Amino acid sequence: MSAKTYKFSYERHTDAQTLTPADRNLLQQARDVTRKAYAPYSQFFVGAAARLQNGALVYGTNQENAAYPVGICAERVLLSVAAMEHTDVPVEVMAVSYFNQSNPEAGNHPISPCGMCRQYISEYEQRTGHPIRLILSGMEGEVYVIEKASQLLPFRFGMEDLG
Repeated sequence: MSAKTYKFSYERHTDAQTLTPADRNLLQQARDVTRKAYAPYSQFFVGAAARLQNGALVYGTNQENAAYPVGICAERVLLSVAAMEHTDVPVEVMAVSYFNQSNPEAGNHPISPCGMCRQYISEYEQRTGHPIRLILSGMEGEVYVIEKASQLLPFRFGMEDLG
């Protein structure tokens, strides 16, 4: 037996003011689009904004459904739009924000994409051959910047596993 360790580094910002102007703007767009989410059941509104390699901006919000688990997360909505409107164009950076209407006080720290979104983002990186930098935050407060989304899923299942 041998023990292995997996570690990665990320940036922690006390607020968006220390981000580059471009990143701060993208995060603000994610925060703005969060209000367009459809989350009548969970009251947990998520918005995402991304800048593609060609300079295009793409957005997504979570969309819930009474027939749970038919809903879809903001990150997967965004990547689906990117794939359809800008086929094979890599995503440079994606900002994700949220608002918890049931507990507004809880929304001042970054959240991470769910497991299904981690898998989806990881495969999108592999598909386009380009890492996706993530900017994670709530509607205010701390911000995390992760250089490669795939760092969140070190033992991912990929197309190479299908043979």
